[in-house]
Amino acid sequence: MDNKYADVMNLLLEVLKDNKNGNEIPVGISNRHIHLSQADLDALFGVGYQLTKMKDLSQPGQYACKETVTVVGPKGAIEKVRILGPVRKATQVEVIAGDSFKLGVAGDVRMSGDLAGTHGVTLVGPKGSVQTREGLIVAQRHIHMTLADAARLGVKDGDIVDIKVAGPRGGVLSNVAIRANDSSALECHIDTEEANGLGLTSKSTITIVK
Repeated sequence: MDNKYADVMNLLLEVLKDNKNGNEIPVGISNRHIHLSQADLDALFGVGYQLTKMKDLSQPGQYACKETVTVVGPKGAIEKVRILGPVRKATQVEVIAGDSFKLGVAGDVRMSGDLAGTHGVTLVGPKGSVQTREGLIVAQRHIHMTLADAARLGVKDGDIVDIKVAGPRGGVLSNVAIRANDSSALECHIDTEEANGLGLTSKSTITIVK
C-alpha cells in the first residue's frame, strides 16, 4: 500500500468514526455584514424604518435583509454590505481581515457583542450617514450549540477548543469559542477567508479535537 493510498484510507476511517459517534458539526460561512441599532437604522434609512426580511438564517430568529449600506474607512469604502436582522442594542460591523487594507482600519478579532475599544467607521445609507464610535470587528470563529449538544460533545459555554477540518486542504484550527444556550442551532461559524483557505463549503462539517 503506497503512502498516498494509506493517507486516503486513514482520512476515510476518521470521517466514518466521526459519523458513527455523531460528532460532526455543520459549517456556516459568513461574509462581511452589519447588525444595526434602531437609532442608526433610523439615521441611515429614515425614522421608524423597518428592515425587510430576505431569508432566514440558520440561527433561530436571525435573518438576512434586503437592505445594504456602504462602509467607509480612512482609505476606502466597501459598498453593498448586507444588513442582518433583527436590530440590536449596538451597531456591529463584521468584516473579514482583508477588508482592513481597503478600509484603512483594522477590525479586532472579537466575539459578537464584545465591542469596547474597537474602531469605528462611517456607514452610508440612502437617507443619511452615521459615524460609529466603535463596533468594527473580525468575528472570532465559534460554534453555536444547545446545552444538550454541549453535554453530548463534552464542552461548555465559553470553552475555547480546536477543530479538525478534513479534506485536501484541511487541518486544525485553534481558538474556536463555544457558545452554548438553548436559543442556538448547532453550527460552526467561520468567515469566507478561513473557509476558502481550508476548502470548506456550506455542506462541509468539522469535529472538535480532544
